[in-house]
Amino acid sequence: MTDLHRIEVVDFPGTPPRRSRLHDRCHTVRYVAVSLRKDSIDLGIVITDSERSLAFYRDLLGFEHVGDTPMPIGDGGTMHRLLCGSTLVKLVKFDTAPPATAAPGGITGATGYRYFTMQVTNLDEITSECRDAGTKILIDPVEIRPGVRIAMVADPDGNWVEFVDDTN
Repeated sequence: MTDLHRIEVVDFPGTPPRRSRLHDRCHTVRYVAVSLRKDSIDLGIVITDSERSLAFYRDLLGFEHVGDTPMPIGDGGTMHRLLCGSTLVKLVKFDTAPPATAAPGGITGATGYRYFTMQVTNLDEITSECRDAGTKILIDPVEIRPGVRIAMVADPDGNWVEFVDDTN
């Protein structure tokens, strides 16, 4: 038999394997889920101004600055490494600015990564602190469903940051 006659059966995670009437003439492709080393992902954000971004993420939001690392790609630069819980937020400042910026318009402005979310217990307080620091408030605290409130702000480069207080 040639590959042109082979039938591929794809089993998605959580579904039982399927068999075709030609099961003896086909093979099954199975997907393997990622095996996580820690309970969170890391996030890289390319920035234009280290001091303004550190003032926002480290000083205002309270992320722990754990170190700086030289960037080995592009024309060089610095990766400022900050912890938010177990998430490592990597603020990357290149010595030569990238040629393009992210599409404006927040969530509805384009496809791709548009914002990130932090679960908080002090939604009103952190939104007020952001406002007092001159941070642009995109969405004031609002209840989006019973027991769930959100607010959204813009970091110094216009990236959207969501705070969620879920009392459920």
